[in-house]
Amino acid sequence: MTKLLIGQIVAFGETAQDLSHDTRGAIAIGDDGRILFRGPLSLLPRAFDLTPREDYGEQILMAGFIDAHIHFPQNRILAAAAVDLLDWLTRYTFPEEALYADPTYAAAAATTFLNTLYRYGTTSALAFCSSHKACAEALFEAAAKRNMALITGKTLMDRNAIPAVHDTVESGALDTLALHKAFHGKGRLRHAVTPRFAVTSTDAQLQSAGELLRQCKGALMQTHLSESAGEIAFVKQLFPNDQDYTAVYERFGLVTDHSLFAHGIHLSPRELSALNEAGSIVMHCPTSNTFLGSGLMPFQGRTKLALATDIGGGTSYSMLQTMGEAYKVQMLTGRKLKAAELFFMSTLGNARALRIDQETGSIALGKFADIIVLNPTATPVLAARHKLSNSIEDVLFALALLGDDRSIAATYVAGEKVY
Repeated sequence: MTKLLIGQIVAFGETAQDLSHDTRGAIAIGDDGRILFRGPLSLLPRAFDLTPREDYGEQILMAGFIDAHIHFPQNRILAAAAVDLLDWLTRYTFPEEALYADPTYAAAAATTFLNTLYRYGTTSALAFCSSHKACAEALFEAAAKRNMALITGKTLMDRNAIPAVHDTVESGALDTLALHKAFHGKGRLRHAVTPRFAVTSTDAQLQSAGELLRQCKGALMQTHLSESAGEIAFVKQLFPNDQDYTAVYERFGLVTDHSLFAHGIHLSPRELSALNEAGSIVMHCPTSNTFLGSGLMPFQGRTKLALATDIGGGTSYSMLQTMGEAYKVQMLTGRKLKAAELFFMSTLGNARALRIDQETGSIALGKFADIIVLNPTATPVLAARHKLSNSIEDVLFALALLGDDRSIAATYVAGEKVY
């Protein structure tokens, strides 16, 4: 059924500077979940006069958040204290991910996971699964039921973990090809070839990952890069003949314009140049980087960036809190971001990075109505701060620095209210 959403509307055009704001606007959504109209309520065509409407008053309607890097099987291990990244993986992550070999467990967890995303205003994501095919199948199937734009794949890892999460070069390739055939391009689903990182894959598996990326037409590639000093040293030990960490991925054909690398904190000028030239994306994960003590990643030198929670190394599902942490990290590395830049990164910017911007990421005619409703006075602190706001930039800045899941009044995926 066609429906109308009414409230303040914040929308982006091609850039973060191209922000439009209707203090009393309307969004019309067709029965296929796509946007039919967006603009001032006073200009709403008469054809929608009798359309059922939900009026959110002065609350803000905007595109739903997109999380560019999140781990589905880590949804229970937030704030698990560890010495560093490698210690955290060994003590918490690998044992937890082993549970996802069970299809029943994975299916139940997938429902909980997506409902949690919606509560935090996230309507699309690029997600890691465990090394088990059943884990990726469960997440794909749960997202398909909700007509959600979601990208994932089973994790490839054949060494340096516990046996319960190891695969082999052969099984990893067969499972990856099967998942691509079964889910890629079905509805709003997309597939990603997913080697965890160089530490947990042999040369043979990384070689296979490069071949899979070429075989799986339209697939993305997601992995981790240069997150911590200990990790970088381990990679150097495992691959002594490669010039640097990025060179390992280059050798196996994994540095492409379809490639997304989480973290990218400690990159040399040569590595930055190689990534930029290839058109690869670096995914900034500020709450994870600070929690695990991995380092502060500057935006400088990285031409293509995305923003992500990195649950469960990250400490919040909230893209609002992720924006706030990103702001602080960039302040410490010499750049002051505007709220519009942070919100753009979390919506249309991330949609472009994930190659789903033709269908989501902004409130544009013909796109799916992946929309959130933000309450700028959701808490007493926000309400008090809101009284001092003199512009929509002020309002968004306060939400980015002070907001959390309580600021999400409603979430719509393809026009359906899911929270």
